[in-house]
Order: sequence, then C-alpha cells, then structure tokens
Amino acid sequence: MLSTSTIAVQFLNVSFEINHRLLLSNLNLNIYQGEALILLGRSGSGKTTTLKLINHLLLPTSGEVLVNDKSTSNWDAIKLRRRIGYVIQETGLFPHFTIAENVGLVPSLEKWPAQKIHNRVYEMLNLVGLEPEKFAQRYPHQLSGGQRQRVGVARALAADPPILLMDEPFGALDPITRLELQQQFQYLQQQLGKTVIFVTHDIQEAFFLASRIGLMCEGNLVELGTRTEFLRSQHPEALAFLACLNTHNNWEQLN
Repeated sequence: MLSTSTIAVQFLNVSFEINHRLLLSNLNLNIYQGEALILLGRSGSGKTTTLKLINHLLLPTSGEVLVNDKSTSNWDAIKLRRRIGYVIQETGLFPHFTIAENVGLVPSLEKWPAQKIHNRVYEMLNLVGLEPEKFAQRYPHQLSGGQRQRVGVARALAADPPILLMDEPFGALDPITRLELQQQFQYLQQQLGKTVIFVTHDIQEAFFLASRIGLMCEGNLVELGTRTEFLRSQHPEALAFLACLNTHNNWEQLN
C-alpha cells in the first residue's frame, strides 16, 4: 500500500553532469514507500541516470539522494545495492550459472544457509510463474527472452529488498509476452508492496503500472502525478506522449 507519510527515496536539488554535459538538473522528488513510480520519457531524458543515482551506480554532482533518510554518499555501496533489487532490459544473468544459482546469488552473498537459499529460489521461481522443477537447473541460454526476464525479476526479489529499480525491463520483448509480464508484475506489486521505480518510454506501460508518473524531459522532471493528473497536463512533452496514447486508442477503435 502507498504510504504518503513514509518517504523511501528522496532527491534534494540533485544535478548530475558528465564531461560538462548536464544529464540531470536540480531534481527534487519524494518517492513513497510502497508506490510504483514510473519515470516516463524519451531516450536521453534522464530516466536511467535518476535510477542509477538511487543505488550508488552514480553519485550526484550536486545535491543529495537519500535512501531511508541516509545519503547514498554515506552508504556502503555494496550494502546499499543488496537492499535494492535491480532489473534491466537484458536481465544481466550470469550465463554459466544455473537459473537457481542466478536467483540465489544475493542470498548466497549474504551467507544465507543453503536450505534457506534453496527454499527461497523455489519460492521466487513459483512467484514469477516458472516451475522450479523444470527451470532451476537450466541455464539462461536455454530460456526464452520472456523467461529470462522473469528470472531477472525473481533474482531482484530473492533477498526481499524493500526497493526495486526496473530499467525498461520488458522493452525488448514481443507485445504478447510484454503484456503478460506487465500483468504479472502489477499483481506482484500489489501482493508484495515493494517501492518500485520503473523506467519506460512507453506511455501505455506507464498508465498500466503507475501509482504516479514522473515525466522527464532533457534532464528535468516536468510533470509528476497520477494518471488522472497526467491526462490534464498541458506541458508540451506530456501532450506529445498523450497523442501517442490517443493514436493507439483510435486505432483500436477502428479495428
């Protein structure tokens, strides 16, 4: 459940630049515990930069990012990342690890007992719709793209992190598989109540999954609100994305 009284992640006047190029400009943002915040925007708008600032893959050029009221610059990077699940488009699975070894990676690093890891791996595979008896001992190359993406989600959830970062995780999948995973992810979010920050350039995906939508444009957060509030936005970038949504809906009506 979304708790507007508890802030999980906070950006305070955060800017980030590389080679004198400003990728993120003066971002102020509260992300609440248990919500699914979707960062929507074109390529190069600052979405992934924002995500990487949360798990210490990047550090702000100026300002502060707070996770659980503690600046990321004061966190031990490894400890912080083990508290944050991270799912990317290509899943990042280790090709020479079995599916069970991939899913159990962080619990293993955390030195969980072997039986607890085994039980957790089976629980997570069942959770994402992959039969453990069938998939646990396979290798990533033996799975379809959609199955590998499910494994990526299972691995991100295995150590029960309170925060989950997802960087266009379904973007490379065919439309049917993508919709199936979106539906399953929505169900998981409702069941588990994780704080999710999800990056996409697809407004349909944003509308389907979001508690709130943050619209990024040229390194700035230009709109932030619910789907209903987004529909009322008059910002030119919001109108451009809404035109894409309207075009799709009109096409569906014609067919």
